Amino acid sequence: MPVRRRPLSERGQLELFRARGSDLAPRDTQDLMAYPFFSLSKSHRIQPIDFSAGDVVIRVEAVPEHGMATIWDADILIWAASQIVEARDAGLRTSRLMAATPYEILTFIGRGVGARDYQRLKAALDRLQSTTVATTIRQPAQGRRRRFSWINEWVERTDRRGRPAGIELIVPDWFYQAVLDDALVLTIDRDYFSLTGGLDRWLYRLVRKHGGRQRAGWRFDFRHLYLKSGSLSPFKRLPSSCATSSDASRCPGTPCSSRSKSAAGCCSPLSHLLKGDLWTASCYREPALSCHREPEARAIGNPNRG
Repeated sequence: MPVRRRPLSERGQLELFRARGSDLAPRDTQDLMAYPFFSLSKSHRIQPIDFSAGDVVIRVEAVPEHGMATIWDADILIWAASQIVEARDAGLRTSRLMAATPYEILTFIGRGVGARDYQRLKAALDRLQSTTVATTIRQPAQGRRRRFSWINEWVERTDRRGRPAGIELIVPDWFYQAVLDDALVLTIDRDYFSLTGGLDRWLYRLVRKHGGRQRAGWRFDFRHLYLKSGSLSPFKRLPSSCATSSDASRCPGTPCSSRSKSAAGCCSPLSHLLKGDLWTASCYREPALSCHREPEARAIGNPNRG
């Protein structure tokens, strides 16, 4: 009787890719910069994120045990993207199965390297693995949703004395394919990791993605901006929060400005921000003369919390 071979696990089918150090340019994927995939608060979030704009539909779900992955947890994905792009550009083979030491990851993302920092790293990996995403982004068939977790699995390796010796993790194919596409990856400022506020981090990524090097900048109305954040904070807090986050010290490497649209139809100074209903971000120092607008976004089954 022929012996049945057990199918190889995902780990068994992938070649191990070892990290190449921490002195690399940070790279981020544009999809993650433009849409609400992460909690902007460090508090334990269970409530899903539901977002819809045009053909783009996103639902992010968390489990009670770990809560939703946060925008700080996403630093690990920035580390992974940076490693993959650097190795590919050097002509090396890459893989979704990645190996590194906690020290390499923590130093790259600007964290401490003590025992508490290592425990926080493991908690972040747990949230990334347990958070599930369903989205239509980059799906060939209209309306088709791809479901995945930010990390398929991760393993902690220890030495004979039980001390941490390294981490192995598998990133999802949806994320990996985006990283391999030059058109979907942007370099970000290393000072991004020093931003402490969730809104500050989200706003920097949004401006870096949409503003880019467009002299005209990019404009959102506050309602659209609010839906793109996925935030649980009341809508009425957004204008003042954007005004604070638009300060140059919170926009590393990107001279940002925040403006509102006056009744006359032109961009007025920041002092009028709270009176307007539009927010403009520009990565240039010149005044924004005209602005590009995005399709209207809406939350699915999400009542106005303002």
